[in-house]
Amino acid sequence: MSVHKQSVSFTSTAFAFARELVEAGEYPNVSAAVSGELARAKRTRDREQALFEAELRRRLALPLDQWEPMADPAAFTDEARAALAARGSSAPDHMR
Repeated sequence: MSVHKQSVSFTSTAFAFARELVEAGEYPNVSAAVSGELARAKRTRDREQALFEAELRRRLALPLDQWEPMADPAAFTDEARAALAARGSSAPDHMR
């Protein structure tokens, strides 16, 4: 495995977490903790992506008579937007 040296900055919370992992003996040093946790995050994302793709393929394989009609595509996200507004949140820019 090749190593790429890079100077990075962390919030105090993120750095404290990395130090805790080292102090707990999970990693030998902060660099290994950061690399290890990034690898763990990547595996998690890859697994979630694979599950999402499998579910999408499953749904696309359904016969057309099992699909539910959409009354108004323009109103598709109205319910989600109302729930976000009720929580005091707003949808991300890419969803507006």
